[in-house]
Amino acid sequence: MSHSLYFEDLKIGDQWTTRARTVTQADIVNFAGITGDYDPLHVDHEFASGALCHQPIAHGLLGMSWVAGLASQCPAVNTMAFVAVREWNFLEPMLIGDTVHAVVEVAGKSEGNRRAGRIEWRRRLVNQRGQIVQEGIFETLVVKIQQTPANKQTPS
Repeated sequence: MSHSLYFEDLKIGDQWTTRARTVTQADIVNFAGITGDYDPLHVDHEFASGALCHQPIAHGLLGMSWVAGLASQCPAVNTMAFVAVREWNFLEPMLIGDTVHAVVEVAGKSEGNRRAGRIEWRRRLVNQRGQIVQEGIFETLVVKIQQTPANKQTPS
């Protein structure tokens, strides 16, 4: 069983790839129901047939949610708080039947305080054709390993 990583374990440039999942009609309908976003581009096949992709597209925020979820355990990290999303870009549509995964990279780190440091994660949602569908920066506070007086490392 793997352990959760601490701030000190993470190095700029470290990278992970998550498992994948396939976009379904049910995903789109359920997301519309949860959010109240029933834009015809997402839920009306007739309307969407006349749009750019000729079929309904998944909500951009659904993809962003999947990035957050897929990356939540890849890697497993001792996260104290999720603090920001920056520079998020929606680059390609997600269509029913597309299979996507996230690529997660440590893009930056700053010391913060004695309990936690800030990690900038570059996260990309990639489809089965290798196209980056969405990308941007998530920022989290990650727990630091604390030093005891006997210089023994223990989690805080």
